[in-house]
Amino acid sequence: MREVEVSRLTDVIEKLCIEANEHLPEDVKCAIKTCRACEDGEIAKGILDNIIENFDIADNENVPICQDTGMACVFLEIGQDVHFVGGDLTDAINEGVRRGYTNGYLRKSVVKDPVRRGNTGDNTPAMIYTEIVPGDKVKITVGPKGFGSENMSMIRMFKPSAGLQGIKDFILEVVETAGPNPCPPMVVGVGIGGTFDKCALLAKKALMRPLDSHNSDPFYADLEDEMLKKVNKLGIGPQGFGGKTTAIGLNIETMPTHIAGMPCAVNINCHVTRHKTEVI
Repeated sequence: MREVEVSRLTDVIEKLCIEANEHLPEDVKCAIKTCRACEDGEIAKGILDNIIENFDIADNENVPICQDTGMACVFLEIGQDVHFVGGDLTDAINEGVRRGYTNGYLRKSVVKDPVRRGNTGDNTPAMIYTEIVPGDKVKITVGPKGFGSENMSMIRMFKPSAGLQGIKDFILEVVETAGPNPCPPMVVGVGIGGTFDKCALLAKKALMRPLDSHNSDPFYADLEDEMLKKVNKLGIGPQGFGGKTTAIGLNIETMPTHIAGMPCAVNINCHVTRHKTEVI
C-alpha cells in the first residue's frame, strides 16, 4: 500500500488549472493548423489565422486562451493500492481549484445554486470523476469546460431499433443545431452505451482523448472518421461563417448497455479543448 498526501493533489491540481487554461494541447494546435492548410475561403482562413495567433500569444505570455476559463472538471484514475492521507480528498481537490483560479487570475464562473445563482467566488466546487484502476499511481486530468459549448450538448435515449443510422443522424443534428454558438471549429465527444449518466460521462471523457488518436475498435475508429467528414460537410465553418472546418476532431467512447437501450450523448467543445494531465 502506497500512502499519498492529499496536499500533493492540491499542488498538482493548482498547477494543472493554470497550465490547461494557458496552453492548448499540441494535438489540438496541430489539428487547427492542418485544417487551416485545407481551407480556401478568405474568411475561414482569416479566422483560423486569428485562432492560431491567439494560442501563440497565450503560450508566449502565459495568459488564458479564452476569457471563459471554464468549470474545472477533474478526472482521477486512482490505483487500488493507494491510500490517501492528510485530509479529505474532495476538500484537497477543491483547494487546488481554488488556488489555481485565484493565483492564476482566472475567471471564476461557478454559481452556488443552479436557480438562485450567486457566484462562489473561487470557481469551486470542481466536477470530480473518480475511477479505481490497478497499481499505486494517481493520474490526474484537469479539463476546464466552458459553457458556450457545454450548453450545445445533448443526450438521447435511443431504443436499439434506431440502429447505427439513428446515432449518425443524432450526431449531425446536435452539431447542426449548435451552429455558430460553441465557437467552431469544435471538438465533438460522443458517448454510446451504459446508462443515462454513464453515456454522458463517456462523451466528456472522449473530449479528453488526443485528437490524433482513434478508438481501439476499428469499427468505431472508422465511424469517427466518417462522422468527422460528415460534420465538416455541414459547412458551418470557423465561427459559423462557412468553410470546410466545422470540427477539428470527433472522438467516440463506448461501453456495454442494457438489451433494451442504446443511449447516446454528444458533448460539444469549442476549439479551446483544454486538458492537462499529471501522474503522481
